[in-house]
Amino acid sequence: MAQVELIMPKMGESIMEATILKWVKQVGDTVEADETILEIATDKVDSEVPSPVSGTIAKILFAENDTVEIGKTIAIIATEGEEVKPKSSPSVESSSNGNGQTANGRQQEEPAVVEAGEPVGVGEAAELPRSSEGGRFYSPLVRNIAQKENIGLHELEAIEGSGLHGRVTKKDILAYVEHRAVEKPAAPAERVAAPQQKTSPAVQPAVSLSGNTEIVEMDRMRKLIADHMVMSKRTSPHVTSFVEVDVTNIVNWREKVKGDFQKRHGEKITFTPIFIEAVVKAIQDFPMINITVDGDRIIVKKDINVGMATALPSGNLIVPVIKAANHLNLLGLTKQVNDLANRARQNKLKPEDIQDGTFTLTNVGTFGNVMGTPIINQPQVAIMATGAIRKKPAVVETEYGDLIAVRQLMFLSMSYDHRVVDGFLGGSFLRRVGDYLEAFDPNRSW
Repeated sequence: MAQVELIMPKMGESIMEATILKWVKQVGDTVEADETILEIATDKVDSEVPSPVSGTIAKILFAENDTVEIGKTIAIIATEGEEVKPKSSPSVESSSNGNGQTANGRQQEEPAVVEAGEPVGVGEAAELPRSSEGGRFYSPLVRNIAQKENIGLHELEAIEGSGLHGRVTKKDILAYVEHRAVEKPAAPAERVAAPQQKTSPAVQPAVSLSGNTEIVEMDRMRKLIADHMVMSKRTSPHVTSFVEVDVTNIVNWREKVKGDFQKRHGEKITFTPIFIEAVVKAIQDFPMINITVDGDRIIVKKDINVGMATALPSGNLIVPVIKAANHLNLLGLTKQVNDLANRARQNKLKPEDIQDGTFTLTNVGTFGNVMGTPIINQPQVAIMATGAIRKKPAVVETEYGDLIAVRQLMFLSMSYDHRVVDGFLGGSFLRRVGDYLEAFDPNRSW
């Protein structure tokens, strides 16, 4: 006859809150230990929260889409067979307000009870919405800082975010505030109002006369990806270079060793760790690819953290990061690639698994594409795509002269930020990656 509090878990050192995406279990439902109760999202990653005990959901304290601080109780679980009648908690049950609307009707703007110590803001920043019209999410912490610093929605939208899909994190807004203070902008009363520009009316979607259409609402992750992609193109002038690489030695080596490799190490050897190994070597030769931009400053990253774009079963994309890839051999890279890819597809990544990337690799060849022009994963300055490996006739130089032979060829493409990476650097780096792949020793061990 005991009750156990379910606490919002800590998802990482810098994570102070999480948003409830979905309650998998409802009041009155039985739950087993380690069974998923709800799904949550932070600025970095989506996660499932398991039950710490077996029992019955007695009370749910927060509704879906609520943002909750780490450490707060979000539900009560009754254990040892305590009988619980299904009943909504006071925070989400229907209750009439002054206009006759219910809490479930989404028209009630104020909660029935405001907890002591909860910051109540005033002015423009206090009324900032959780999400912009473009779907960009702002956490309560970020909105609270914006309120204190008198940052409005329009100004907040212009801040470049380093969080997942361009979200503005606490670090981003504090850096912006510091930079803003140095610039000392004119007070609002001293500014000269710019003349209003005429805006054309919003274009209405075409109407289907046949009615043979379907409207599909973007899910949360797709909105974040869309916002991040638009922000990246707006931030960086993209240039893409291409090289064609002979990877015959790599294909033959992998085919020869993959069986023994898996028996000995319990890991499947794919092409991805081999590509990452070549990328790491090339970055060591050209460290100015491993940088970020901060205003007029270039920040050179000493750690080589390679992100690998991974397609999820939902069709969305996430980029887990292999940290300190320059300190791993091929076996270590293989273990990291397999572990991160598996946990990404099972929605078990931790926030730190997708942070601090300095260069990104995406494999468009997985989908049968021979090449692609990927969009830079901000705040990085370059992203490389590997195309499909295809058998093609090619000229091979031998000691007896040039010969035509069937070779395994692949295109590499790299998009880079032309503000700081010019054609010489970008092209030379990409060619160096190709050189390392073509020089792969077919007799090497792993």
